[in-house]
Amino acid sequence: MNWNQVEGNWEQFKGKVQQQWGKLTNDDLDVIKGKRTELAGRIQERYGKAQDEADKEIDTWLGRH
Repeated sequence: MNWNQVEGNWEQFKGKVQQQWGKLTNDDLDVIKGKRTELAGRIQERYGKAQDEADKEIDTWLGRH
């Protein structure tokens, strides 16, 4: 799967994203609106991770869905 599919179906993926990154709030998910850079930024903010680490987590998650 590629990110365009996630972005286009964001409402369906919000639950899966929240399962993976439980510290993300519903407000976070509404702000993200399927934007990968926003998701990475929120992961960095909530989990205290570096940008490259957040990007790797997103890539791993994307590979499983």
